[in-house]
Amino acid sequence: MKDVIINIEHVSKQFGDKVVLDDINLQIKKGEFITFLGPSGCGKTTLLRIIGGFHLPTDGKVEMEGKDLLTLPPHKRPLNTVFQRYALFPHLDVYDNVAFGLKLKKEDNEDIAEKVTKVLRMVGMSDYEDRDVNSLSGGQQQRIAIARAIVNQPKILLLDEPLSALDLKMRKDMQIELKEMHQKLGITFIYVTHDQEEALTLSDTIVVMNEGKIQQIGTPEDIYNEPQNAFVADFIGESNILVGTMIEDRKVSFIGHEFACVDEGFEPNEAVDVVLRPEDIYIMNKLEGAQFTGVVKSCTFKGVHNEIFVETENGFELMIQDYNFFQPGNTVGLIIKPADIHVMKKDCLSNRFEGEITAEGEVTFLDTIFDCDTTGFEVGDKVCVDVAFEKVDLLDHKEDSDLRGFVSFILYKGNHYHLTITTEGGAKLFVNTNDVWDKLDTVGVNINAEDIRLTKIEA
Repeated sequence: MKDVIINIEHVSKQFGDKVVLDDINLQIKKGEFITFLGPSGCGKTTLLRIIGGFHLPTDGKVEMEGKDLLTLPPHKRPLNTVFQRYALFPHLDVYDNVAFGLKLKKEDNEDIAEKVTKVLRMVGMSDYEDRDVNSLSGGQQQRIAIARAIVNQPKILLLDEPLSALDLKMRKDMQIELKEMHQKLGITFIYVTHDQEEALTLSDTIVVMNEGKIQQIGTPEDIYNEPQNAFVADFIGESNILVGTMIEDRKVSFIGHEFACVDEGFEPNEAVDVVLRPEDIYIMNKLEGAQFTGVVKSCTFKGVHNEIFVETENGFELMIQDYNFFQPGNTVGLIIKPADIHVMKKDCLSNRFEGEITAEGEVTFLDTIFDCDTTGFEVGDKVCVDVAFEKVDLLDHKEDSDLRGFVSFILYKGNHYHLTITTEGGAKLFVNTNDVWDKLDTVGVNINAEDIRLTKIEA
């Protein structure tokens, strides 16, 4: 495609045994502002560094305008990087910091002066040429770092969490300035952040990442309004994520009620997840005309809106955002419109693993031996092991279990928690529980024999 400037195909990266990027495929268009967004450790900075030339991928290819980018060292790639900590030269003044790259190229002094003056004006730092960079504020240093990066007229500007060291007001001001700079320069910006609001504010395109994989690519509107899975829905903004059943096209059941919706293409009575944004639930003091009711548990002023938690008549908790105050303890009416309901397919319906019958009454999976009913199976049989989410018990005293792990992801689903447990061997195990756990808690895992379902894998 003519408008593609960066083409990434099947890129993976390992550091030792740890997979940091897992089969990344992505095309970046000329002139767009694209953001890699995700939690710490998701691989976003590693991907940026591969594009910049500071890392080489373990597998895959990266092309720029149809040419192999991986054969070029960083200083020969037509791009520049703005780092998180600015990396300004403390022994040089503002002018010499910005002019540094031009002087390395041995450009004419008059041309250098003209270019430096132009970019300093662009970043709002005119008349600062003679200042010591250590005397500048964080926001001013950030502007100088950006000026130094763009003075060489790169085709791509890489920005690695460039605003994270600034205070909230300065960060918001710089977001506006970055957006304006991008529009003036017309070059491609590739931006890395873990801040969802920042990504939604700045980007033409957002790439949501988690655990080394791309979860979704889309415009800010698509990412917010049409999340493709529960991780994206939970990570981008506030969400109510609830267990539901798609009764038929345009009709879904959740929190004990049936609702009209706009979603199609599901099987009748298919198990689904339902996403409701807090601002899309209508709340009112009158009960007449409401679809269902609930009791206000709390109402907290958040500056622009009130954050209200309501418990429905059948025990589900909903977060609602509204401009009006609702008295805790009062019963309220609630309405959800069809277009405000987003239905998602479930990633999986139960835990499923490959295992082997290793003795009578025993099956081995997740590198652990479990007691179970092996009637009808022989030692050595390869089996598919199914365990329902709610049949996995987590133990505080992990030494009481042969299978151990830690809580790597927590999702509240209205009346229970859906946890992701990463085992010591790196496998994923999903658990539904009413118990409260914190992320990174270490746990023991117990599965009772009667809760293990086996299916023979035919050779």
